[in-house]
Amino acid sequence: MADKENQSTGDAAKVSKKGAKKAAAAAAKQAKKSEKQAAMEATQVAQQVDDFSKDFYGEMKMIQSTEKPDRKLVSVGGLTAANADEHVWIRGRLHTSRGTGKQCFIVIRHQQATVQTLVFVGEKISKPMVKFCTSITKESVVDIYGQVKKVEKKVESCTQDDIELHINQIFVVSKAAAKLPLGIEDASRPELDESQPEDGRPRVNLDTRLDNRILDLRTTTKQAIFRVQAGVCKLFRDHLTSEGFVEIHSPKIISAASEGGANVFEVTYFKGKAYLAQSPQLYKQMAIAADFGKVFTVGAVFRAEDSNTHRHLCEFVGLDLEMAIDYHYHEALQVIGDMFISMFKGLREQYAKEIETVGRQYPAEEFKFLEPSLILQFPEAVKMLNDAGVEMTDEEDLSTPNEKLLGKLVKKKYDTDYYILDKYPLAVRPFYTMPDPENKKWSNSYDMFMRGEEILSGAQRIHDPEFLSERALVHGIELKTIQAYIDSFKYGCPPHAGGGIGMERVTMLYLGLHNIRSSSLFPRDPKRLTP
Repeated sequence: MADKENQSTGDAAKVSKKGAKKAAAAAAKQAKKSEKQAAMEATQVAQQVDDFSKDFYGEMKMIQSTEKPDRKLVSVGGLTAANADEHVWIRGRLHTSRGTGKQCFIVIRHQQATVQTLVFVGEKISKPMVKFCTSITKESVVDIYGQVKKVEKKVESCTQDDIELHINQIFVVSKAAAKLPLGIEDASRPELDESQPEDGRPRVNLDTRLDNRILDLRTTTKQAIFRVQAGVCKLFRDHLTSEGFVEIHSPKIISAASEGGANVFEVTYFKGKAYLAQSPQLYKQMAIAADFGKVFTVGAVFRAEDSNTHRHLCEFVGLDLEMAIDYHYHEALQVIGDMFISMFKGLREQYAKEIETVGRQYPAEEFKFLEPSLILQFPEAVKMLNDAGVEMTDEEDLSTPNEKLLGKLVKKKYDTDYYILDKYPLAVRPFYTMPDPENKKWSNSYDMFMRGEEILSGAQRIHDPEFLSERALVHGIELKTIQAYIDSFKYGCPPHAGGGIGMERVTMLYLGLHNIRSSSLFPRDPKRLTP
């Protein structure tokens, strides 16, 4: 028993000695660390005392609207050689930086524009100031005051390629985290097609882009895409307004599925149920019945379709129009065709810079169209497909592969990416489509295409409640489920026609993008509900 106690005492002594050695080593290490830290702080204090530039750089106090300095910020994109030798203030994000001893090159990015800036040790620039510049994290927002200088050799990596800015002052307005989930440079690189070999440079896949959409949207390409998209909406509005159309706004929470079927989102509405609108169709037609004459609307459209394709979304922006006609639905067809031509010309003329920017990352052939619009009859299209080896009759609807093939055939024959297909088979159109009075096989309906994909579906609508009821029964629809729709025509309604367009799809196809999610700001599909 005594031997066991002596052994325990000896073991404890050994442990105690080991602990003491560890503690001593840790204390010595901490002492060295503290000594080194003190030396660094002393050096920094000495540098600050000698730093004649200390008032010209640093992290700016948070802007909380406490003052309005007498300072005008110049847009990066507005800087040109005409500003040479001027002193200006700019604000932008630190895109890239490269420090080389006593100087630092910084590329500043603001929206679609980039400019090279330079800071170097001199009479007014201290070494600590240059060191500070090299330490600023990428994507930080900075204010820079400097002198615009012409450059002898173009700065190929920047949009403002004939100048650079020599920094006199620099302040961090908003500091970015040191580690970014994706690199803006990586997200800006051109996509490689199957024929191109890997170049070893990292690229960012679509899911990573969408998971970190805020960063992805900062690239000059995305900035350009959504300016083109804004142009699509503006040109749509401007043209129709000039043609006497009235913009209306329809409800998105409705009591019954607007297009019928199961592809509808159901929501709780107090003690009952409601649905998210699949289309503003009913409300456009009600506006015509209310004598507005010609109307259009821009708004969200919801489709609960479990489609994970390159061109489908569960929520998109619809550009819809409807108009009263005098005697023939081709009046509406002409208006819509002219509208698209006006939009395409407007995009080409007003957004050339943005289109060029997008093309550098997403190379595509220039979008071509004819003026006036090319109009083909459905049987003509079927014959073109039959001649190309496709087996289908003129009573079938076009499948997606056949749409794409037809687009290629039309491009080869007519040299246009845009065309109209008129007179669809009645059997493949909705119940409210007006039949062709001379041949019940056909209907007064049309689709429009860009690069072989549908971008508008439209028709003359049935405006007579009795005939509408008859057509609904032919389609096997219970009248009680659409009674409110039928009743909207009971008090007299002018004949009318119209169509619906997907804004994101037009943007995608005009620019030649590969996926509709690239032209949706925050896309919603069956697998994505965030951000």
